[in-house]
Amino acid sequence: MGLLLERTLKTLEDTQALAGEVLPLLPEGSLVVLQGPLGAGKTTFVRFLAQALGFGGRVTSPSYTLIHTYPTSEGPLVHADLYRLKDPALLLPQLEASREGARLVLVEWGDPEALGADFLLRLTPQGEVRLAQLWQLHPGQEEGIQQGFPPSPPGE
Repeated sequence: MGLLLERTLKTLEDTQALAGEVLPLLPEGSLVVLQGPLGAGKTTFVRFLAQALGFGGRVTSPSYTLIHTYPTSEGPLVHADLYRLKDPALLLPQLEASREGARLVLVEWGDPEALGADFLLRLTPQGEVRLAQLWQLHPGQEEGIQQGFPPSPPGE
């Protein structure tokens, strides 16, 4: 596992810039788990990522519908929210199927290991700012190296 980037987000413009910076680091079909407490900016980040991919519509939290798909010129952007599910494993087949042909699959409140995630974006509030960290979860996988997941911050 390797830390690809770390940024301090003070404004919405910082979050928008982060989306533009992260996008080229995420290969087509990547599954990215978004981690952070309620209000950390996970859905806001997805909105800016969708805009960076050319989607001009409204991006909302899929808390009740579980999955939203946004068409982009580079392929669908799939956004899932597992917060309300007692057993998130029930959605795994649908998420795996949605990866095929998708530009990205972004999952809020998911377990990176259980989902087989490629990346983890952690948003951690720190007073008036948020710390954003993008982790590549299996950078040595092509050599057969499996490494652990980053520890969760206190209170998560």
